[in-house]
Amino acid sequence: MPQECRSTVIAVIGAGDCDAQTASLAEDLGSQLARNGLVVVCGGLGGVMAAACRGAKAMGGHTIGILPGTDAAAANSWVDTAIVTGMGEARNVIIVRTAQAVIAVGGEYGTLSEIAFALKLGTPVIGLHTWQLARQDQILEPFPQVQTAQAAVNWALKSCRRLGS
Repeated sequence: MPQECRSTVIAVIGAGDCDAQTASLAEDLGSQLARNGLVVVCGGLGGVMAAACRGAKAMGGHTIGILPGTDAAAANSWVDTAIVTGMGEARNVIIVRTAQAVIAVGGEYGTLSEIAFALKLGTPVIGLHTWQLARQDQILEPFPQVQTAQAAVNWALKSCRRLGS
């Protein structure tokens, strides 16, 4: 693990329900993040969140779930630290603020809101088979997109070095 990335927290964001291919991608991502000593933070529920946590735990990593409700038992089985907020979707800001970088995997509108918060707050974000943004019929490229979990992890490692995390 690179010294400058010790205790770096990377958010993995994505839908609470996803297909098997997206879950496999998220699990691979969580595994690779943990293998590099990075902590995974997510919304703590199912789908992409559970898959990323499962992958991280398989490699001995640490996971944090920032939950929308008030019951820690709602966290998926692979969350080490469950943080209950009682804030519903407003907890998306906390996820983004907790992370030094954000990796969006697939996703629905909640994921889109987290991407928007990351962009607004200046938290580095990368897409992995996720949303593209457009304004006035023009595709914008406010964050990079990659095709593999390894490319996303490489980007996260470079981002934490650049930020001095």
